[in-house]
Amino acid sequence: MTSRKILVTSALPYANGEIHLGHLLEYIQTDIWMRFQKMMGNKCHYVCADDAHGTPIMLKADELGITPEALIEGVSERHQADFKDFSIGFSQYHSTHSQENKDISANIYHKLNDAGFIKKRTISQAFDPEKQMFLSDRFIKGDCPKCGANDQYGDNCEVCGATYSPTELKNAKSAISGATTITKDSEHYFFDLPQFEVQLKAWTKAGHLQDEVSNKLSEWFEQGLQQWDISRDAPYFGFHIPGVKDKYFYVWLDAPIGYMASFKKLCDEQGLDFDEYFNKDSSTEIYHFIGKDIVYFHALFWPAMLMGANYRTPSAIFAHGFLTVNGQKMSKSRGTFIQARTYLNHLNPECLRYYYAYKLSSKIDDIDLNLTDFKQRVNSDLVGKVVNIASRSAGFIVKKFNKTLSAYAIEPELYHEFVVCGDVIKKHYEARNYNQAIREIMKLADKANQYIDEHKPWQLVKEDAKQAQVHDVTSLAINLFRVLMTYLKPVLPVMAKQAEAFLNIDTLNWQDLKHPLTKHQINAFKPLMSRIEDDKIEQIIEASKQNMQVAVQDKHKDDTLIQINDFTKIDLRVAKIIKAQNVEGDDKLLQLTLDIGEQETRNVFAGIKAHYTNEELEGRLTIMVANLAPRKMRFGVSQGIVLAAGDGELLHILSVDSNAKPGMKIS
Repeated sequence: MTSRKILVTSALPYANGEIHLGHLLEYIQTDIWMRFQKMMGNKCHYVCADDAHGTPIMLKADELGITPEALIEGVSERHQADFKDFSIGFSQYHSTHSQENKDISANIYHKLNDAGFIKKRTISQAFDPEKQMFLSDRFIKGDCPKCGANDQYGDNCEVCGATYSPTELKNAKSAISGATTITKDSEHYFFDLPQFEVQLKAWTKAGHLQDEVSNKLSEWFEQGLQQWDISRDAPYFGFHIPGVKDKYFYVWLDAPIGYMASFKKLCDEQGLDFDEYFNKDSSTEIYHFIGKDIVYFHALFWPAMLMGANYRTPSAIFAHGFLTVNGQKMSKSRGTFIQARTYLNHLNPECLRYYYAYKLSSKIDDIDLNLTDFKQRVNSDLVGKVVNIASRSAGFIVKKFNKTLSAYAIEPELYHEFVVCGDVIKKHYEARNYNQAIREIMKLADKANQYIDEHKPWQLVKEDAKQAQVHDVTSLAINLFRVLMTYLKPVLPVMAKQAEAFLNIDTLNWQDLKHPLTKHQINAFKPLMSRIEDDKIEQIIEASKQNMQVAVQDKHKDDTLIQINDFTKIDLRVAKIIKAQNVEGDDKLLQLTLDIGEQETRNVFAGIKAHYTNEELEGRLTIMVANLAPRKMRFGVSQGIVLAAGDGELLHILSVDSNAKPGMKIS
């Protein structure tokens, strides 16, 4: 059977922040599929890169007083360290700010331009006169032109849901400098996407996309495709558009080209043929794993660019849903916005790889990381079932039988059942239905443990006449463990390597399972996986809250003045005081339990005991700062402050209209 030649990619992480558990869902999903393909004997390359261009990176570097190049270099080092510790096995990890990407981006642009797919026209944009730069929607704030709500972004209102042009925003100000914006004209370059409508309609219905994605694209086709603005004005961190002064490629043009650039780097280093993969008539396979939020770019703009530049299009695009934690969006205040490094400081990364595999399917459903279920699932499946098979059997082989498995493969029907099940598991891995693969594997693990329980080698070993039976039973158990770890190897590469050392074999290989290990010497068993304890999860949550506290500290802490963009960071919310109680050992503080909407409560310590009774406070509506960094006190953690006014003697907490609802934002 001829091996397949496969190139897989994951979406490029932006070089302006740290890797978190939401990001890792995609990289783990891709890595499992890549490792499975390699186990099947296919040539599979996995490339990725940091997405290193754009205004946010330019502004962040300026804020830190360093060059954008220095910023992205440091971020890349941290990204790669996180990925390595989660066993993400990239063949090549690169940067979009590379010579390879610059060359290929220019090449594609020239091809598109020569073919008549690039158009120019003058557009009006918001301009920051203080920073002397044009502003994208996310860097403009003002009053909604529909409902008048304050502090809304330049494209849509979070209060009434209206969408609008940034030029329609009332009292528009730059979110960067706070200056009042002006409108200014500029010539921009556009990729003429509507010219590819017929080709794209055919491509999106030809099996390259999941049904949910294909159906969504049909809605966009009905609305009509629009020309895509691929240029940005200086100042901007990115690649200059060839032959044009002070114009840069929009980050989303060169970001997907980063897949090609990273692979080109790999080809140059390993002597691979780049054209063999990207030639229009290529028989190789290319797959992009992405989040559902960037489908538009990958399933319309990207294939159209490739078509226009005479390159092949992807074999398929695999989209996945978002990650929630405990059923809700990741939250810094709840400590569930967890960075990769925070997790790594406390728990085994293979636990997360397993839990994601247990949850992931080929659909675009959101995945929930329920921390209680996570702990129980890992402890039950990996520690209680899989590892337990080896740990409860190895001692007999090592101590009683000179570390050597028996010569006779007892219960060949049971072993054969385990091996035959591999065909079903293969299909699930190939289809990215990891959750189904894991369920099949755990059914087998249950059978293996049941077999050991039925034969009770710990009792048989007490009878001299049954030593051979003990040998056969525990040897078969070790072989069943070998089968299970082979099936789990794409998910648990580190544990698989440890299992290989224990089994004293070169590699766990799918093809080798046809025959059990007999008369084979193993090594002493060492623990392969530890149980997850509650305190480890609590430490991760607490550390994530501390990360938030560091992140929101003002770098101008010695200044007494604040800027408008500093003020806009303050999240003022209506809060209902559910309960007020005395703090033991303190004559000034009251402990307040606040309802801030969306079924969320906060604990706040307030120095108002001398001015209010508990009964006067309970049921009252007040205002709190909801995004203040949590403060650890000797009585507990205070998760915000309530606002009050006073003259040094009297103190009054601020109240709001009785019609207000907990959680409402104060504008």
